[in-house]
Amino acid sequence: MPEQPAGSRPTLEAVAARAGVSRATASRVVNGGAGVRRPLADKVREAVEELGYVPNHAARSLVTRQSGAVAVIIAEPEFRIFSDPFFEQQVRGISRELTAHDSQLVLLWVEGPGDYERIARYLGGGHVDGALAFSLHDDDGLPALVHRSKVPTVYGGRPGAGAAAVPYVDCDNRGGARTAVRHLVGLGRERVAHIAGPRDQTSAIDRADGYHDVLFDADPALTARGDFTVDSGARAMAQLLERAPDLDAVFAANDLMAAGALRVLRERGRRVPQDVAVVGFDDMVTVAAAADPPLTTVRQDVEGMGRLMVRLLMRVLNDGGDRGPGAPASVIMPTELVRRASA
Repeated sequence: MPEQPAGSRPTLEAVAARAGVSRATASRVVNGGAGVRRPLADKVREAVEELGYVPNHAARSLVTRQSGAVAVIIAEPEFRIFSDPFFEQQVRGISRELTAHDSQLVLLWVEGPGDYERIARYLGGGHVDGALAFSLHDDDGLPALVHRSKVPTVYGGRPGAGAAAVPYVDCDNRGGARTAVRHLVGLGRERVAHIAGPRDQTSAIDRADGYHDVLFDADPALTARGDFTVDSGARAMAQLLERAPDLDAVFAANDLMAAGALRVLRERGRRVPQDVAVVGFDDMVTVAAAADPPLTTVRQDVEGMGRLMVRLLMRVLNDGGDRGPGAPASVIMPTELVRRASA
């Protein structure tokens, strides 16, 4: 049996020689092919481990026409991605599931309009097998360029009107909002305000609709808008107190804005929940459990949604990228109210 030269990278030929099989048999086992008897496959895997063999993905991609990589595109600037725990949880779920499928994550984000062309070139260059895109906005050019690239894609969150028919994973935003507002009404609160999210994101629209499902005749002065950040929640809370100083409850469209609202209520001497009850949305534990007081919120399984996005994408890839009638259906995941001290 030929010896592997010291310091050189183990080859597939060396694996085959160590296992006592042909190179073709070793290749089928290493690349996940079928048709190899289990005893031989076990010998090949033992040889791979003993030699420390790492497949040459560049060579493999020439045969399989797959890169082994998936683009994760977040339609937000860098500061939002690395300051919002929502993105951390979703990317964690995606990363763990991609690892289970032996795929590499390539993270892309949108800092400005010029980034769309860069992302389009990257997708069109055959660098990835598929894409996962989330935090889309109504006027976002991302869905159109993804569609033109013909790269199989799954969205995180329901896309806006006009987007191509692509499977997506979302939570029951509207139903979760209804649960939050009903909880506040059930506590006897009569002036329930809403800190809404951006007008151009479907999650914010759906949560606002859920608020109005319960309070269909709510005073317009009881709604203020933020952009899903802590500071915007604080500004919105200040506006609400100026417009409606008699408000006794607030439903914020995410936990970060709820945290900003809690800060302003504390500064203004309003006791939570005695004077004003507060409910958020997401159940970002690093935000909700650490809030003062701990935040009652609507939980969505953000990490689980990331994992499910990958599974749907793998089904699309296994079907040859088909987007036709047999393509995987979109999934709406349930939400639940997590009660803590704020309401």
